[in-house]
Amino acid sequence: MKNIMAAPKIVKVIINSRVKRGSNIGEEIVVKTLERISGQKPVLTKARQSISNFKIREGMVVGAKVTLRGARALDFLDKFVNVVLPRVRDFSGLSPLGLDGHGNFTIGLPEQMVFPEVANDDMAQTHGLEITVATTAKNNKDGLTLLTELGFPFKKNVTAADKKKKKKKRRDGEREKK
Repeated sequence: MKNIMAAPKIVKVIINSRVKRGSNIGEEIVVKTLERISGQKPVLTKARQSISNFKIREGMVVGAKVTLRGARALDFLDKFVNVVLPRVRDFSGLSPLGLDGHGNFTIGLPEQMVFPEVANDDMAQTHGLEITVATTAKNNKDGLTLLTELGFPFKKNVTAADKKKKKKKRRDGEREKK
């Protein structure tokens, strides 16, 4: 980089989870979990329009999210990389395909129990989380470099073709079960 000020930075970290209708996982559990993980109160997200196939009506609570900025975002990322990711079952590295083309990275976790704040509780119900790291990077290469320098353990040599193969393999496995 010609100018040190052009180096990409972390803008914010968004943690969100959806509220499942018709199951035991209510919005109170999701809010409680996000509050413990992030240290601040989550905002409930509501449906903008009705979707009849999903039995969602406009204004219904469909999820909760927390936006972390500044020092809280950096502290959360440090804890995420050094404490949470090693606790993920069968973890072999993050896929660089989670970058969106503008340097922002999104990862989905299948359960919230990998966070130490939640693991010791009597949380019988598990639910997934999605974590998005927004950066000032202009492209995936700059975003990947920034996140790698921050300690994110990315897999080597992953391409979009690998993602399609994995999807097809998973889909074929589901057909064999039926």
